[in-house]
Amino acid sequence: MSDWDITTVGLILVGCSIIAVGIIIAAMLIGILHSFAPFLLLTAIVLIVMGAAVILCVDWKCRQDTRS
Repeated sequence: MSDWDITTVGLILVGCSIIAVGIIIAAMLIGILHSFAPFLLLTAIVLIVMGAAVILCVDWKCRQDTRS
């Protein structure tokens, strides 16, 4: 297995956060309400945005390097 780069970490961050949001929403739909659920959803959304920003930043940097 090759070394982990920042893109791989960003993809894992986005994927795991989406799964976590799905689990939280499913728990809320079946009636398990927890006082931390809104905070957990907000945290997962922030992690998704951060992961997407990392992926876009790496892609932008890669495109800049190939043009030079």
